[in-house]
Amino acid sequence: MNHSRQRDLIMDYLSGTKSHPTAEEVYENVSRVEPNISLGTVYRNLKLLSDNKMIIRIHTQDGVDHFDADTRDHYHFYCTKCGRVYDLEMDMSATVRKLVREASEVTDCRVEGCMIYFHGICNNCEPTRG
Repeated sequence: MNHSRQRDLIMDYLSGTKSHPTAEEVYENVSRVEPNISLGTVYRNLKLLSDNKMIIRIHTQDGVDHFDADTRDHYHFYCTKCGRVYDLEMDMSATVRKLVREASEVTDCRVEGCMIYFHGICNNCEPTRG
């Protein structure tokens, strides 16, 4: 992959946020630093970065992808009301290995991993009742 200033700006933004932004949110923030960047360039670079496993693309129920520079194995929570994505810090190593092994046993495909996210309503949309 060739070096690109625009790609570096996108990676810098994603690495500095825990908000799991959409492509449009990435564009809005990166264009403040690089006004000449286009939304199409952001989409192309996000695809390239996710295809090369430098970022994670999170497909959500509403069809809007979110992006995460934290590529370690971890779960996500998707709020079905506001659309935000949150990291869930849970031990997933044994569970994921078991799922991948079981999936490998029931298919003739090479299973390399899985992406799991939880969904519901976050505390910002529906505060916990005490």
